[in-house]
Amino acid sequence: MSVAVTIKWLPHGEGLPLPHFATAQSAGADLRAALSADAPLTLASGMRAIVPCGFAMALPEGLEAQVRPRSGLAAKHGVTVLNSPGTIDADYRGEVMVILINLGQESFVIERGERIAQMIVAPVVQPAFVVGEDLDATTRGTGGFGSTGRY
Repeated sequence: MSVAVTIKWLPHGEGLPLPHFATAQSAGADLRAALSADAPLTLASGMRAIVPCGFAMALPEGLEAQVRPRSGLAAKHGVTVLNSPGTIDADYRGEVMVILINLGQESFVIERGERIAQMIVAPVVQPAFVVGEDLDATTRGTGGFGSTGRY
């Protein structure tokens, strides 16, 4: 399934590639850091930063974008998306940005154009919440954290 999403480049993002799917069946499109070429960002261990992507977009009504970590950055360097998944609502028209955190033990340098996260566009269901006296019974019932396994 394909849907058109209009992207507007911001001045500091011009020249970067559009969000791109690495393979024909990739679910997430790579997001890139729109940093100045002469000012890379160093994320020290434990540090977090909001990294600009250099564009705004217009998602069609009924869709959202989820910003998720790139598995390679997380596995190799401990760099991940702090509020994963980050949510971009269809009515947001500001710059797409990624909150990154370095959970690794070494500093990590982010250069202009580096792939920092992935973005997945998905349908949204807005339920109609209603108050009721009782809930239907299930096998699990009220069993919460760790009730179905070791933890």
